[in-house]
Amino acid sequence: MEPGLQKVEVYRIAHELAVRTHVMSLNLPTFERFEEAPQVRRSSKRVSASIVEGYAQRKYKALYLSYLYRALGSSDETQEHLLLLKDTGSLADRAVHEELATKSAELSRKLFRFIQGVEQLHEVPNYLSDVPLEAFEPAPEDDEPLG
Repeated sequence: MEPGLQKVEVYRIAHELAVRTHVMSLNLPTFERFEEAPQVRRSSKRVSASIVEGYAQRKYKALYLSYLYRALGSSDETQEHLLLLKDTGSLADRAVHEELATKSAELSRKLFRFIQGVEQLHEVPNYLSDVPLEAFEPAPEDDEPLG
């Protein structure tokens, strides 16, 4: 992973929230082992993973934004899973729910603002600017059939 990614606040928050959500999910009732526990773990981990994937593709604004929007969707999905856990009584510790739900909502807000910034101010990183686009395009098809 690129060291510059550690400077991206939304990544750091997403990673920390994924770790906290993972720990919380391991303490849920046994019957949630195959229900909400894996769902909330996956959605929370998908946020930071999507940010990492997008960061690696940041030379291409549209691709970068696509990954960031996926991260935002996963962040919102995590909030829904946390709400379901609270409302069904599976996450009985109200303080844990409140902390994770608040952090998750904050992450969604920051991600949305980050996306707006990328939409308005995106620039290709200097070290990637001289990489030719042709290197990433598929080779032209030959018109002659093989045979």
